[in-house]
Amino acid sequence: MSERIGTYAEFWPHYLREHSKPETRRLHFAGTGAGVCLALLAAVAANPWLLLLALVAGYGPAWIGHFFIENNRPATFTHPLWSLVSDFRMFWCWITGSLPGELSKAGVK
Repeated sequence: MSERIGTYAEFWPHYLREHSKPETRRLHFAGTGAGVCLALLAAVAANPWLLLLALVAGYGPAWIGHFFIENNRPATFTHPLWSLVSDFRMFWCWITGSLPGELSKAGVK
C-alpha cells in the first residue's frame, strides 16, 4: 500500500478497491459467515478451540483471495482494526444490497 491513510473515511474506499474482484469478496463473505457462526458456537459451547477455528475460518479464505486472486497483501497486516471493521461492513453491505453502490463510489467497476 503506497498511499498514506490517516482516517477510516480514507481507508474504507481503499479497502473496497483492495477487494475489486468478485471472487475475493465471495471468499471474504464465506470466511466471515463461517467465522461468525463458529464464534457463536464457541460461546454457546464454551469451547475456546472453536474460537481458534473461527479465526482460521474467517481469515483463511480472505487471505487466499488476496494472495492468489487479487495479488495483494491483506489490509489486516497494516490496519488490523479498520480491516476487521471493514470486513463486517462489507459483509453487511452485501447482505443489505448496498455493496454495489459502495463499490461504485470507491471506483470499483
